[in-house]
Amino acid sequence: MAIESHLETLERKHGALEKEISEAQASPATDDLKITDMKRRKLMLKEQIEKLRLTATRH
Repeated sequence: MAIESHLETLERKHGALEKEISEAQASPATDDLKITDMKRRKLMLKEQIEKLRLTATRH
């Protein structure tokens, strides 16, 4: 159960970051470096989600 809960939390964070990136890209005042950093964090979350899913399917 703890894995599923953690997975849900990561997926929510990933979705929120995706929305934040979309909003930042729509705003011309947003720094490209900030968008790049957000994309990097989103990718790290995606990798964590995939690892967690692999762990959950093995058990």
